[in-house]
Amino acid sequence: MKIQPTLILLLGVPAVSFRPIHTFKQKDLFLRMSAEVEKSFAKYQGLGNDFILIDNTLLKNPCYSPQQAIQICDRNFGIGGDGIIFALKGINSCDYTMRIYNSDGSEPQMCGNGIRCMAKFLQSIEGRSKEEVQYKIWTNAGVIIPIVSAEGSITVDMGQPILNPKEVPTLLGPTINGAAVDAEIIVANKIYKTTAVSMGNPHSVVFVDDLEKMSPPFATVGPLFESNEAFPQRVNAEFVQVLSRNHLKMKVWERGAGPTLACGTGACAVVVAGVLSNRSDRDCIVSLPGGDLQIKWDVKDNKIYMTGPAEEVFKGTLSLKDL
Repeated sequence: MKIQPTLILLLGVPAVSFRPIHTFKQKDLFLRMSAEVEKSFAKYQGLGNDFILIDNTLLKNPCYSPQQAIQICDRNFGIGGDGIIFALKGINSCDYTMRIYNSDGSEPQMCGNGIRCMAKFLQSIEGRSKEEVQYKIWTNAGVIIPIVSAEGSITVDMGQPILNPKEVPTLLGPTINGAAVDAEIIVANKIYKTTAVSMGNPHSVVFVDDLEKMSPPFATVGPLFESNEAFPQRVNAEFVQVLSRNHLKMKVWERGAGPTLACGTGACAVVVAGVLSNRSDRDCIVSLPGGDLQIKWDVKDNKIYMTGPAEEVFKGTLSLKDL
């Protein structure tokens, strides 16, 4: 069910230092936007992975700081969300640029569910909700191209997976064809086999017999994987149960956000890990706590294609004091 109330949230946010801006014109514009009493936002969710979307297209940098993002994402004292996404003006010949802050203020390279939400948001602010649209979006992981169908589903060209351990990055050594596949890692005094994959952000994929009978349980081992020294930039940890060769079930502990209902890049990494370890086919349904994604690792171009939903939850107005 969609609701569209007007929300005015008053957050007492202390003064912060901002990313330097190099021209007086840009600086003046940034200060004017930052000092706005009210700023519109839209809340979107992709399989329960929820984000606050901001039209930030007048600037090259986010209009809010990581510290402000933490308070905005707070589910008790803010809007609430797994992250805040800024739709900025395009660079490098792209239509738009995506920047995202997690709920802990950290900045990931990209977010699969977030890019679907951003595509639907852009379709809305452009007034093109009833037509098929394609966007070329620059992210910190490179160019991502989502296509929004007239019916509303979104297919995203997620690019090619990165398997070289040094580029993931991970300290785990290669085991099969230069990739860290089922590499041994010790977490919570237990030996696990994990596959390291980057989809522009790092993932550690562990296959288990039963997600509900994990020992130690998911909530215990998830954060330990995230901060394990084998992953110098921390890692998104996925735990996967194979239902069939074309149906995988997963839980994810996201870097900087903790347990979430869905992770698009994680679902892509899971299929890659399944293929490399001969547990799955290249075209799979991946079931997450928030719903299903269709993931295809194309043998022709080596790219991964993700298809799934994104929906607007509500719109509102955000007011920040004491900037």
